[in-house]
Parts: sequence; C-alpha cells; structure tokens
Amino acid sequence: MVLNVFIRSVTLVYCQKRREFGKLRKYGAVFTAGLALFSTKQPVDTTGFMAIPITSLEKLANTPDDMKTKMELMIMKVQSDVCKALETEDGGKFKVDRWTRKEGGGGVTCVMQNGKVFEKAGVNISVVEGHLPPSAVTQMRSRGKNLQDGKLPFYAAGISAVIHPVNPMVPTIHFNYRYFEVQNGNETQWWFGGGTDLTPYYLNTADCIHFHNTLKQACDKHDKTYYPKFKKWCDDYFHVVHRGERRGVGGIFFDDLDTPDQEKCFSFVTDCANAVLPSYVPLVQRHKIANYTKVEREWQLLRRGRYVEFNLIYDRGTKFGLYTPGARYESILMSLPLYAKWEYMHEPSSESPEGILLEVLRNPKDWVDVTNTNESNTKEEL
Repeated sequence: MVLNVFIRSVTLVYCQKRREFGKLRKYGAVFTAGLALFSTKQPVDTTGFMAIPITSLEKLANTPDDMKTKMELMIMKVQSDVCKALETEDGGKFKVDRWTRKEGGGGVTCVMQNGKVFEKAGVNISVVEGHLPPSAVTQMRSRGKNLQDGKLPFYAAGISAVIHPVNPMVPTIHFNYRYFEVQNGNETQWWFGGGTDLTPYYLNTADCIHFHNTLKQACDKHDKTYYPKFKKWCDDYFHVVHRGERRGVGGIFFDDLDTPDQEKCFSFVTDCANAVLPSYVPLVQRHKIANYTKVEREWQLLRRGRYVEFNLIYDRGTKFGLYTPGARYESILMSLPLYAKWEYMHEPSSESPEGILLEVLRNPKDWVDVTNTNESNTKEEL
C-alpha cells in the first residue's frame, strides 16, 4: 500500500513537471525573440571577412556607435571586397595572415604572389594601439598637432593596399584609408587620412580619365572642393624629389581630416574606399591580356625601382610603421614589388612611349579636364 502511494505521488509530480516544461517550450521562443527585438546589442556578422576582426566580437557588438568599431568593420569589408574582386580577375587565391601585436592590436595581411594577372597584390588592415613613439609625436607636431610631452596613448585603424600587375599595360594602384586617435591629456584628438593613386608604366589617357573621374564622383558627393584640393595634394605628396618626377599620374590624397564632423568624415572615407574597385578593375579587364615584349617588361621593372625609392625614402606611412614599437616588417614592406630594377643613368627618348610617360610624371596633368578620350600612348594601341 505504501509502495503504491509512493509510485502514484512520483507519477503525479512527473506529469506536472512535463506540463510546465511544455509551457516553457511553447512560450520560450516568443520570449527569446522578444529579447532580441528590444535588445540594442546586435551580433557582428563576420562571414564575409577574410578573417575574424582584431577587436573581440563582444566588444564590437557592445560598441556599435563607437567610431573605432565602425572603422574596423568598414576596413574589414573593403579588404574582403577587394581581395575577392582581384581573385576573380586572377583566378588565384590570397594567403590570409592574421597577426597580433603584444603592445596592443594586430592586423590581417592578405597577399597574392606570382598570379596570372597580379605579380604581387597585398591588401592589409591593421588595428593597433599603444603609446606614440617620440618620432611620431615630432612628425605630428610638424603638421600642426598640439601634443603634450610624455606618453600619449594612441589608436589607429586603417587599410592599405598595393597591387602590382604582371602585364606592363596594367597600372599599379595604391590606396590607403585610416582613422587615428590620440589621447592628449583629457582631450581625444581624432582625424582621418588616406587616398588612392595610380602608377601606370605606359600612358593611356582614357585610363587616366576614367580613374580620376571615378574618384572625383566620390569626392563630389561630399564637397566639390575636395577633388581639386586632394588631387593637387596627391601630386605634391607622391613626388620623388631627387628624380624630379611624380610616382604616377596621381589621384587623391588627404590627411588630418577632422571637419565638418566625425560622421561626415567617416562617410567620405567610406565612399572613397568603395570607389577603388570601380576606378581600377575596368583598367585591369581592358589590358590584362594585352601583348607586350621584353622592352616593356624592362621599363616596368625600372619604374618599380622608382616606386621602391619613394616608399622607403619619403612615405610617411611606411616610416610610421617602421618606427612604431612592435612593428611587423613583413606587412609594412608588403607594398614593395617582387621584382624591380635600377639601371645607371637610364633616360628614354622624349618621343618614345616611355618618354611620353616621363613628361607627364614631371608635369602633372588635370585629367578630368581632358576631353579627347581617344588619345592613347600605350604600346598596345600604337
């Protein structure tokens, strides 16, 4: 009798628990959905990136309105978009190298070498923090930054890419977009910088017009004074002074951009970064299977020597990276070509295609004002 009572009691409790569990299952999904609907915390979708972000996903999800979060997610997306577009043109794959820095932060370096279309293509993102080295403080003060003495915490996030093609008729392209913060006492100073520029080996006027017009359209969406101002800045910045020539046919370049406000600056930088592919991919498609000879290849290697000279002697970004504690030299020097050449006192005829390019490099042109889009001086069309 006692045993029967015990069994019935246990059975009754079991049935009650099952009914309660059934109610929980019935309303649990609704309750969970309601929480997600009213929660401001959204998960970070990383499925399209080349690697997981440098900052923890939890921190990114918890700070969606922070400019550091917005910038990191933007450059991760642009890196993926560019790498996938280049893989489509080449047929090869990027090597993805995610690295960390003990001083704070890290990066994702994506490199494709010895491809069918691209001899070397590197697309890097870096998200680093720490304290500014004295050389960086000196450089920033020379640009008008009012920075106090002592250790200054900084944060920098940016994307940088250099794409060196196999075919001399396809130009090299470089772009870099970055966001910087410095904690200066109780004040946080911030600014954006960057640019996109083209380095052809043989001059094609139609290519130059397309490239500059695409960048101008991105600039004009925000301020019609941007393109002419940043185009001139680009010509002046990418100046190989000891050669008396520009590195290429320019593009846009700017630094220390902190007006009109942070959101508008970010929107402008995002549009510029997204203009890279439409400015460049049509040129790749147009010329990647063009015929060329050993003469054009030798000239391409000589021009790449000039590229190396500028990057190692003048480029501010390269110097900042090399002098920053914990610098990752493999990623910083990614911009250098696989092959380059220096020939003593080389000077082509002024009437040759090589000489015509040099004339433009020594005397920059305003490409958006050129109306004769049929003019071309490439070997392919001569």
